[in-house]
Amino acid sequence: MMPFNAPEDFVGGALDTGEPDSASLCFVFQQTLLLVGGATPGAQLPGHEHIAGIGVAPLRRLYLGTLGGRACYAFEYDADTPATQGMQWQGLRTLYNRLDDSLFALAGRALQYIDWDRTHQYCGRCGTPTQHRSGERARECATCALIVYPRIAPAVMCLIRRGRKILLARSQRFPPGMYSALAGFVEPGESLEQCLAREVLEETGVRIVNTRYFASQPWPFPHSLMIAFVADYAGGEITPAPDEIEDAQWFDIDALPKLPNRISIARRLIDGVVAEMRAS
Repeated sequence: MMPFNAPEDFVGGALDTGEPDSASLCFVFQQTLLLVGGATPGAQLPGHEHIAGIGVAPLRRLYLGTLGGRACYAFEYDADTPATQGMQWQGLRTLYNRLDDSLFALAGRALQYIDWDRTHQYCGRCGTPTQHRSGERARECATCALIVYPRIAPAVMCLIRRGRKILLARSQRFPPGMYSALAGFVEPGESLEQCLAREVLEETGVRIVNTRYFASQPWPFPHSLMIAFVADYAGGEITPAPDEIEDAQWFDIDALPKLPNRISIARRLIDGVVAEMRAS
């Protein structure tokens, strides 16, 4: 299962069926940090007793659905709330390969729901406080009837092939020496293919042809859907956009630079395409 993709035995739901109990799965957040226990390499979610031990009411509690028949909840606490004994607050990225795959995926979903609920407490049209809409995942304004659903931002990613080489680039935000595939957010009125062509041309001056779908991945930092493609080089010289790209180069598949973490679809895209090119 790709990280953050929903487990097969998860059934989503918005209707809260009651109070969490000892069988419930609880995803407890302090802003973007998840409360976990257990020693490295393992990590466990807090039990019902740990949540009771926090001693203060959460800022919000959201019902997520069921995983294998177990009710799942997301909680958010104040930024200064201390972790209960034996537990600690940790960033979600650091828990990859430490938390069970299914729980890791649901933690990403829970984080997005918490962020959406936190940032939509007031109507964007008239400023009235919003309320949870009965029976579905939405917040509704009682004054102007505006209904707001959780939002995702679609972003495309493209790995470009040219003979035995692939085009990789790095942003100023990347760790030293790391390169990745090109990516950007889809604009209103664009198809995914149009966005690919525009982003690649704007960021590197390269034109592409023969785009084909690779895979997609939910990305909860904070609310993106990454949609990855492979394309072939059609022309142009590399000219990095100075405000977005620090460097871009053609790399031989046998001499690749430092690559993104395996948690990301970028790494899976690069690994998959390179394996295919080596086999051909």
